[in-house]
Amino acid sequence: MGEIPPNHEDLAAVQPDIPDKLFFRIGEVSDLVGVKEYVLRYWESEFPGLSPRKSSSGQRMFRRKDVELLLRIKHLLYGQKFTIEGARKALQQKGKPAAPPVQSNLFAASPLTEIRKQLSEILQLLS
Repeated sequence: MGEIPPNHEDLAAVQPDIPDKLFFRIGEVSDLVGVKEYVLRYWESEFPGLSPRKSSSGQRMFRRKDVELLLRIKHLLYGQKFTIEGARKALQQKGKPAAPPVQSNLFAASPLTEIRKQLSEILQLLS
């Protein structure tokens, strides 16, 4: 399922086996996730990363990644007791790269300045 949120033991314990299919209808997803269909439709309006395709007849067709996202959302809302806004932010943070490490004082100034200085010293030694 990819990265699992903190307290993954809780999520892993209730994680259903997702059948190996390309698409799932909303009724199947409702059974897998364990929430009513109207809740799935509401979550679709609240979480931008959730966007099931629609068939030619207008039925929602969820992919495996959508089902996995719904399981994470359910875990955040029901297991971790996040608000909708809090769950949305937690999911956004998951996709962002970690902050770059803070540079040490060694390179507080431009490293090129130090390299130029050392190269000049080497040239003086050679001449």
